[in-house]
Amino acid sequence: MGIKENGQAITVFILVAMLLASGVTCCKKKGAEGLPAEEGTRAIEEGLIEFDGMVKMVQGKYIYIPKARGFDVVVYGELESGDTASLIDKEIRGKGQFSPERPSLLVAKTIDLKQPDGTWKNIFTATGEPLLDDYLDLKAREEFEVLKNLSYDKAEGWEGKERVKVFGKLEKKVIKEGEVEKETYSIVVLDEKNKQVGKILIDNFTDFGLYYIKKLRLFDTFWFYLKVKETVDIKERRKTRELFHADCLFAGLF
Repeated sequence: MGIKENGQAITVFILVAMLLASGVTCCKKKGAEGLPAEEGTRAIEEGLIEFDGMVKMVQGKYIYIPKARGFDVVVYGELESGDTASLIDKEIRGKGQFSPERPSLLVAKTIDLKQPDGTWKNIFTATGEPLLDDYLDLKAREEFEVLKNLSYDKAEGWEGKERVKVFGKLEKKVIKEGEVEKETYSIVVLDEKNKQVGKILIDNFTDFGLYYIKKLRLFDTFWFYLKVKETVDIKERRKTRELFHADCLFAGLF
């Protein structure tokens, strides 16, 4: 399936999901600000939502709780129980701040951890304002330019651009530098016929970007949102088809 067909299928899927969701939520009790009282979340007052469930994935300050559907929980600050990775496969509950400017995020205000005896222990209470410098909302993602007709000998296709998006798949390699093994990442860029047109070398991932890549583990290909960096030398481009370096800021199905 090419990019166009892939995009059309995704669009249909999203529309169907939205219709199904609207049919379900209209029958549910509404919480504060009209937010549905979904399983795993409950609006308790304006802008404040309770969440609970098993933590299944963590990346930096971002926590994925499948039961809290539609939200990613972000924890800004230190936990009494250790770092956020210590919460994987643990049951938690808490309260999070919802903002229309960040509709997919719940900024954790409190977190309780379920103890072996069934009681709950508070392990986090927020102090101060969170730093969400790597978060990209839908509006910000619209500003990323889609790179088209990429070719190793046409550097003007990406040079002079700051934020771009490409369709492809992530490739990991392990190289040895002396006694040390190092992981390197690149994006194999695909055209409309799913043919490889080049590679983009990834220097860094934001926590937000890597978090969404992990969430997309069931998919082989998706869209990458990148910050363009330096161009690979033409001799190396000709030989390897590696086009330029970039930082990965986000990944998604559209």
